[in-house]
This record gives sequence, structure tokens and C-alpha cells, in this order.
Amino acid sequence: MAMIEYEQFRQVDMRVGKVVSAEPLAGARRPAYRMTIDFGPLGMRQSSAQITDLYTPRDLVGRLVVAVVNFPPKRIAGFRSEVLVLGVDTGAGVALLGVDGDVPLGARVY
Repeated sequence: MAMIEYEQFRQVDMRVGKVVSAEPLAGARRPAYRMTIDFGPLGMRQSSAQITDLYTPRDLVGRLVVAVVNFPPKRIAGFRSEVLVLGVDTGAGVALLGVDGDVPLGARVY
């Protein structure tokens, strides 16, 4: 594992958002959802996530997630994914990172 300095870590802008919609991403090589996520003052952003093994669209709507918001957009199956939603590979699928409690949308993760 490569070591990085704290200032390098701070360059990755991770924020809390709330999933407002989720649906299967047609045309994706591997099953994925297209999601719209509300980041409060940062606005709505779209993301594609390969999390279909552990979640249904219904499970996702209303859920608080953590996402990197300062990576360049990536085109996936014709869909513009603007943020990277963070998760952990469990071996059975990707489990989303989230937050507990009443956290303001758009709050930065440190």
C-alpha cells in the first residue's frame, strides 16, 4: 500500500448526498443502476453504480450515501456519471458507505 500525505487526501472531495431516484442502467456491460443524488448546496448529480447484487432501486431511494464529487465525469453506456458513490466489495456485492443520523446534504467527509 502506497502512503500519501494528508494534503493529498484532502484533494479528494467526498460529500454526503441523498438518493432521490434509482433505476437500472440500460446498456451497461455489467448490471448497474443510474441514480440521481441530492447534494444540497452542490445540487443534483448523477451516478452509475454496480450495486445491483445487494440493493434494489427501492432500497436506494432516500438513502444517504458518500460520494467523491470532484472526479471528472465518466460516460458509462451513454450515461454521464458525475460522482463516484463509495462502497466496499463484500464478495457478495458492493455495500454502500453511508452515514448515521441527521447529516446535512452536501456535508464534507474528512
